[in-house]
Amino acid sequence: MQKVTIKKILKKKNKTPIVCLSAYSKAIAKVADKYCDIILVGDSLSMVLYGMKTTRDIKIDTMIQHAKTVKNFSKKSLVVVDMPYKTYTNKFVAYKNANMIMKLTKCDAVKLEGGKKIINIIKYLTKKKIPVMGHVGLLPQTSIKFKVKGKNKTQKNKILEDAKAVSNSGVFAIIIECVIESLAKIITQKIAVPTIGIGASKYCDGQILVADDMLGLSDYYPKFVKQYSNLNKI
Repeated sequence: MQKVTIKKILKKKNKTPIVCLSAYSKAIAKVADKYCDIILVGDSLSMVLYGMKTTRDIKIDTMIQHAKTVKNFSKKSLVVVDMPYKTYTNKFVAYKNANMIMKLTKCDAVKLEGGKKIINIIKYLTKKKIPVMGHVGLLPQTSIKFKVKGKNKTQKNKILEDAKAVSNSGVFAIIIECVIESLAKIITQKIAVPTIGIGASKYCDGQILVADDMLGLSDYYPKFVKQYSNLNKI
């Protein structure tokens, strides 16, 4: 079982679909590790596991605890950890927190939400040898309403420019969340790094889902989520 590396992820661009899932626990990590290229310890655990109202409520210590567990039981997959809300307000704060996450969890990379506003932070982290995954489109940490993005020209252009800027800042991949299909296709064609879609069409280089959503354990499901089981009902 060969370890998935960032180099291997980059080589999959336009060639092989990238398989991703979220995991927050030993049980899900062990199963996901057999099949996934990337496992994301997402800040969605705030809502999924703890019943919080938004992803903004989770603290960095809690993220680290879950990430440690997931990393311990993931032998093959690339493990990426979300940096929680307000833990990367500037490049120095971001480095301090990202460095702590990397050291304490032994994870492979961190993920930051945002476009042009955070490219200097991303550049600083990558310069300091911290691998970063980007995230554009719908941004759960700062979005007031969870609606499909990119429907009008202004929004479409902004998201495309954000994706280009983030791509050029040193990330190895970008999550595109909840944007119209045509926009996801354009972004995937225009940028050099792999795109991972969540509700962003089949045209992305990979797909990601929250494991609990996929298994039918959640109370609320976004329209774009495909359920492979309904464990609540079973």
